[in-house]
Amino acid sequence: MIPHGSVLILEADSHRARQVAQLLNFLGYEPHRCDAAEDSTRIPERSWTAVVTGAGAEAWSSLVDDLTVRQPGVPVLDAAAFSSMVHPATAQGAALSETLSPTGRSDAAQQLAHLIAQVAPTQATVLILGESGTGKERVARGIHARSTRADGPFVPLNCGAIPAELMESELFGHEKGAFTGALTKRKGRFEMAHGGTLFLDEIGDMSLELQVKLLRVLQERSFERVGGSQTLHCDVRIVAATHRDLKAAVAAGGFREDLYYRLSVFPVDVPALRDRVEDLPVLIDELSRENVRRGGATITFSTQAIRALSWLDWPGNIRELANLIERMAILKADSVVDIGDLPDEYRADIPSEAPAACASGSLARDGNIDLKDHLQQVERDLIEQALAQSHGVVAEAARMLRVGRTTLVEKIRKLELNDDAERVA
Repeated sequence: MIPHGSVLILEADSHRARQVAQLLNFLGYEPHRCDAAEDSTRIPERSWTAVVTGAGAEAWSSLVDDLTVRQPGVPVLDAAAFSSMVHPATAQGAALSETLSPTGRSDAAQQLAHLIAQVAPTQATVLILGESGTGKERVARGIHARSTRADGPFVPLNCGAIPAELMESELFGHEKGAFTGALTKRKGRFEMAHGGTLFLDEIGDMSLELQVKLLRVLQERSFERVGGSQTLHCDVRIVAATHRDLKAAVAAGGFREDLYYRLSVFPVDVPALRDRVEDLPVLIDELSRENVRRGGATITFSTQAIRALSWLDWPGNIRELANLIERMAILKADSVVDIGDLPDEYRADIPSEAPAACASGSLARDGNIDLKDHLQQVERDLIEQALAQSHGVVAEAARMLRVGRTTLVEKIRKLELNDDAERVA
């Protein structure tokens, strides 16, 4: 494969340098790594597609200045921000799935997709609300991918996963010697996200002290690194998310009211999986494909298994469903998962009087059913599964379904499934 170009990595941290080099290799670029001990005169003379700098970059400051003079416009990227955007192990999954609109045909999924399409092209601050595991980061990535900042970085930060005493440095960076252990100057997430999107996950877990400082940055679009006096300006779009009830937190004094209204310019509610069980067949198909892209085995779920799963409350939401699919791909590699193959906890809540038909959205939990809609949905689901297993080859799908090829082509056109079929004509 001909590389897209050569990228110069100036990073003293060998672990991060390897991480960046692996990612560049995966994306089709030729990385050239340099450590702090390497003489700048040994760096080959060539046209660089980009320069990635990190720890110890001060040693090459004159080199970078010279390069930017000889190659005006060459991008100089931050190694920490670059390596955190997409890791090689998940790069393909991120590129193919995490920036997609919410999957599903339910009213809730369609409404969510509509909201994303409306707010993405704007610069509005977005507050994503929803239970844990509903896919809030996927929504944030979808907003970024459809925005005018799509070419800029998407920088995530989980506010609940970082100790309070380190959060300020994580957000705003620090100068060398700012505190014990600050051996080098370090950029914070606001600097990393310049020109792009900063995703503040679990914003409800941020301390009141940090909330005050975050509010100031949102108002003034400027900040100082910890231990520094230079005012830095940032061009960043904020997308925040939380599973907490922030209004209740404001009333209880645990979250600042002014920050809440600053963040909640455009609130987006992500539905729980139990409120969109009709999307299960599509979600299972997509998550199964993602698992295969990560190196997992191919599996499909039978109609009866999907029906059983539709009666669950799914407290872990889509994350729980993804975990189940990965688990079943290990236990039932390259086969069909039937109801008897499901773990006990995924079969315990099925009511004994439940109808035996596939619960794919047309069967309500109160037992009422529209037979015409139900049969059409069953037909659609079976055709989608056959096309997925045959990789879009209609003749093979027709053989699996035991129908004529011409009949299947007509049904595909009638159900508007042309995108799922590679060779319909």
